[in-house]
Amino acid sequence: MAASTDHADLSTGTDPQTAESTTGCPDPDPEQAAQDPDGDEDEPPGPRIRDTPQDIRLEAIANTVALHPSRDVLVCGDVDGDVYAYSYSCTEGENRELWSSGHHMKSCRQVRFSADGLKLFSVSRDKAVHQLDAERGQLVTRIRGAHGAPINSLLLVDENILATGDDGGTLKVWDMRKGTAIMDLKHHEDYISDIAVDRAKRILLTASGDGTMGVFNIKRRRFELLSEYQSGDLTSVALMKRGKKVVCGSSEGTIYIFNWNGFGATSDRFAIKAESVECIAPVTDNIMCTASMDGYIRAVNLLPNRVIGCIGQHVGEPIEELATSWDSRFLASSAHDQLIKFWDISSLPNTTVNEYRKRKKKDGRMKSLTKKAHGDNDFFSGLVEETRKEEDEDEEEGEDDDSDSDSDF
Repeated sequence: MAASTDHADLSTGTDPQTAESTTGCPDPDPEQAAQDPDGDEDEPPGPRIRDTPQDIRLEAIANTVALHPSRDVLVCGDVDGDVYAYSYSCTEGENRELWSSGHHMKSCRQVRFSADGLKLFSVSRDKAVHQLDAERGQLVTRIRGAHGAPINSLLLVDENILATGDDGGTLKVWDMRKGTAIMDLKHHEDYISDIAVDRAKRILLTASGDGTMGVFNIKRRRFELLSEYQSGDLTSVALMKRGKKVVCGSSEGTIYIFNWNGFGATSDRFAIKAESVECIAPVTDNIMCTASMDGYIRAVNLLPNRVIGCIGQHVGEPIEELATSWDSRFLASSAHDQLIKFWDISSLPNTTVNEYRKRKKKDGRMKSLTKKAHGDNDFFSGLVEETRKEEDEDEEEGEDDDSDSDSDF
């Protein structure tokens, strides 16, 4: 059940009067303070302001994380079927749990906010689709047995239409005003890992574990085609280059690129030397962040295809999902270490990528793009600017090549 308001208030801090009585430390005498201005009774400094919000530690692994479209609020769904909402802040100690919901009977696979931030949708291994009040976490609508197999992916097309994909390869499109499916199609042979839609809200694209990308027409409510088979599972799908390119991540660590209206075969591909590309979060028309089972978050430029550098990592832990904040300042990541971490990506849109390849660093280390890219305790974490400066001085070699299939990262 959704937590009451009293539950949310428990984490707001301790009453100052209560703190005084329990610590036994009365306020300093004003006259004494005036006589001893250099004494220990000076007013304590205010709370520390961080570059990014503190990590949020969870009780279980979070499969999914979503950030509010206009506020500093996030929700996550975990393997126990619980959904949590938190407010986050760069002021140290100010992250707050707002509410929790335990309506799902099995693992929560994906959560998504509506465009206005008032509704929250979630899907689960229990085959149900839930709509929650995003402010209080109260269940508004439940569709039991929405699929015949556990639901794995979710996409909001608009305020009333959502698409879901299951472990058996079935895609359904729902009209939530009626609570009924207006499309029910099975053309994949394995699970649907991710769903994307074009700006016109007309074409749905699905990535599947069978190695294909599916194309579905919402307006005509029909299946269009499947792409050619790729090696390995397709784990994610996103639109780039103002909708002119479609990119799919794969379990083989390769990014496959399709031209819009050229969905049958890839136009390009390149490997980023990661164990996999589990999820993709577009940042600009050219730059995206990818997360992998190796725990690294990489910034990747599309055409020319380059791994720009390392945003951050969950050391040795597979990353489940990435999400960008409403102001594009932060990237949030959830992983098997039961942490939600925040990364400052505010400088990423200003990054320029040289069309010529640069000499690989001698230690094989990716360029650090954030202060904590290689861990809070890493020796190099405070040398981001120096690292950038050194790499800018590297000799340029090679010629422009749109395909970086043999990327050195």
